[in-house]
Amino acid sequence: MDEYLILMRLDLVIRETPPSPEQMQQYMKQYQDWVGGIAAQNKFVGGTALSMEGKVIKQKDVVTDGPFAEIKEWIAGFITIRAKDFDEAVSLAKGCPILNGDGNSVEVRRLTGGHNG
Repeated sequence: MDEYLILMRLDLVIRETPPSPEQMQQYMKQYQDWVGGIAAQNKFVGGTALSMEGKVIKQKDVVTDGPFAEIKEWIAGFITIRAKDFDEAVSLAKGCPILNGDGNSVEVRRLTGGHNG
């Protein structure tokens, strides 16, 4: 089995107000249930959420705050999974609850090199 990265992207343009604590609790439960389902199939490798704080480093030692200053999407987090092929990885990614939000997206990439060949 190969390993795949699932990147979860939030649309910052559409999002007008941050979610309430109750909404965040609901979103976290949906996320935990989704990841739990993948883990139950022994296909979860790992993952984490990412803060909005960051720096972008460009050529000639240019460092800017961001990445949100220049993009409309923010990578909220990622998980790594095991799947027999791209179709299975995409199928698992389609269950990501972040897709319930307008403008949000999920990107699936096969990991190359390292221990997974």
